[in-house]
Amino acid sequence: ELAVIVDHGMREMLVERRDVFFYVTMMNENYAQPSLAPEHHAGVIKGLYRCVPARESAQVRLVASGAILREAIAAQALLADDWRVDAEVWSATSYAELEREARALEREARLHPRRKLARSHVASCLAGDAPIIAASDSVRAWPLLIAPHVDARVVALGTDGFGRSDTREALRRFFEVDRHHIALAALDALAARGAIDRATCARAIKRYGLDTDAAAPWTQ
Repeated sequence: ELAVIVDHGMREMLVERRDVFFYVTMMNENYAQPSLAPEHHAGVIKGLYRCVPARESAQVRLVASGAILREAIAAQALLADDWRVDAEVWSATSYAELEREARALEREARLHPRRKLARSHVASCLAGDAPIIAASDSVRAWPLLIAPHVDARVVALGTDGFGRSDTREALRRFFEVDRHHIALAALDALAARGAIDRATCARAIKRYGLDTDAAAPWTQ
């Protein structure tokens, strides 16, 4: 993803001579980087692409950015193996780009009611009513940028709260953005629409050892 973005930015600035700037946030977690198929390059630049499809038909969509993407992929496996819930995983390379394009198209539609306009990239990717669980290692407001521009319910998980120091695993559990909390959020969203029963959520809480009495992380 980073290579695609840097290449695109350098071409715009140095070849096309456009007066733009690119801002990139990088992580320092070491892990093997999977190959990126050429057909995903456009989605990386637009801000969103499907990196892991559903096994059959997606009942829920897991959208994640940066280091939390691996947690979403792990949550996809938990949902399938433990609860027989089929999910697909999307990598959000830029919530800002997604919101900016959708907002511009919304404005165009408002000012030109007789003109047929294109659908935004985020609305096209996340079409339908399958719940969307958007997880980030930034604050919840960041993934919520896309909520007004899709039809499905968006549940945002983020690291709202005070700065603290610990292992990645412990911090992700504390801020409720790890694979187990992502899986629970997906189950809860499905239960809210009657697709599964609430007892399944209770069993997931017990299975994953989640502390139901813990204070919300943004209050600690």
